[in-house]
Amino acid sequence: MDTANFPWLTTTILFPIAAALLIPLIPDKDGKTVRWYALIVGLIDFALLVDAFYTQYDFSNPGLQLVESYTWVQQLDLNWSVGADGLSMPLILLTGFITTLATLAAWPVTFKPKLFYFLMLIMYGGQIAVFAVQDMLLFFLVWELELVPIYLILSIWGGKKRLYAATKFILYTAGGSLFILVGALTMAFYGDTVTFDMRAIALKDFAPNIELLLYAGFLIAYGVKLPIFPLHTWLPDAHGEATAPAHMLLAGILLKMGGYALLRMNAGMLPDAHATFAPILVILGVVNIVYAALTSFAQRNLKRKIAYSSISHMGFVLIGIASFTDLGISGAMLQMVSHGLIGASLFFMVGCTYDRTHTLMLDEMGGVGQKMRKVFAMWTACSMASLALPGMSGFVAELMVFVGFATSDAYNPVFKVCVVCLAAVGVILTPIYLLSMLREIFYGPENKELSEHEELVDAEPREVFIIAALLVPIIGIGLYPKMLTQVYDATTVQLTARLRNSVPSLVAKAAADKTVSLRAPAIELSKL
Repeated sequence: MDTANFPWLTTTILFPIAAALLIPLIPDKDGKTVRWYALIVGLIDFALLVDAFYTQYDFSNPGLQLVESYTWVQQLDLNWSVGADGLSMPLILLTGFITTLATLAAWPVTFKPKLFYFLMLIMYGGQIAVFAVQDMLLFFLVWELELVPIYLILSIWGGKKRLYAATKFILYTAGGSLFILVGALTMAFYGDTVTFDMRAIALKDFAPNIELLLYAGFLIAYGVKLPIFPLHTWLPDAHGEATAPAHMLLAGILLKMGGYALLRMNAGMLPDAHATFAPILVILGVVNIVYAALTSFAQRNLKRKIAYSSISHMGFVLIGIASFTDLGISGAMLQMVSHGLIGASLFFMVGCTYDRTHTLMLDEMGGVGQKMRKVFAMWTACSMASLALPGMSGFVAELMVFVGFATSDAYNPVFKVCVVCLAAVGVILTPIYLLSMLREIFYGPENKELSEHEELVDAEPREVFIIAALLVPIIGIGLYPKMLTQVYDATTVQLTARLRNSVPSLVAKAAADKTVSLRAPAIELSKL
């Protein structure tokens, strides 16, 4: 088989969707057969992604690779166009990895198992498509496609307030999607040529006012998914009612769609408007970090505490995107992948704890460390990763964002000092609320009702495997960041150069001093 011409991305998108359509034909009453079927499909699809990455992907090429384009609806100029570059390939691999583990995490699901795993496989293909498609109209369609399964998973398998949380989720995200559709149509019909191809749209010269309006619309749409304050309120509610697999998909993948789209469309296609909005992104990033950290500190519900922690960590992505340095944007990419792994691990542990204690309130927990030593050890490891312990991926990502922004010459020193100091407050608060959470769950006064509960058993091998599988890349990236940064460095360097050319002061400075490089002086840190 000619692997160079094999439709890798199309196959990995359509294979799980096609496999999902066969689930109703599987003779299975208790869900034992269908869960193995879904897991095997996920493993095969992830193996295809890894094979395509190792055999076809060139780290030194900043452009699109694995490109496939087929005419779909000729009258609408709608093409099935997919490809991967440094912005999308890490997130495509993350999607395959997290979704496969989420399928394994769903092992205890016994209520309507066929429908559940059907939705999981549809999600699998839809999420990969969001990161791979290169057609604006197709992007809108797959963006909408992945909303429906997560809405149904929330509304059918969620907690007591699942209908409220699912409705709020769909209203927020679908409302934001309208801005994507309007923006896509505006960009496609602007100018002399009508095209939905992202590469062609990126070459169009939009009027300044139109570009600013497009940027603002996309910022609202993707800000809901990231999420950015004040568009974040759906996330704690959704996490508060979700099951462990839905948690892993929400924290591990769905939030990253917002950051990816900001890089791909707002920064990549609208660089002049990005120069205007960048300070706003930085301020919103700081608000995310500090406000969500303080709110997480005050939460007594375990799911909502971790949910606000996720919002806080995504603030670093905004600061990195707006840094105008290679190191800052590289840190934003690394933070997205890192938080995808860490967030999925934390929420899986929340699910494990709830299955045993049947409570999410920290006041009702305490003293369970003696009976659940493995769970305690896994909680501790995941919390250390979340608070950015040196040697883990979160530390490297946040350090790159801090240094990248601090070395940026796009902002004045006073503004940079204020931003760094305020963001550091969030970094200080994170270990405080995470360590106090561990103390209350495992070290606190013993809850006699919990200690006598017969289901208060330690972690089973399946749960240990899932956390171990997540911790391996978290520690691996923390010790050797180059294993990830080399995947996207060429693309982020090219994007940074394009963004810096859109800042008048930086263009003038570069013209005055030909020795000025478009690369930040500290970029070599990302090569460690």
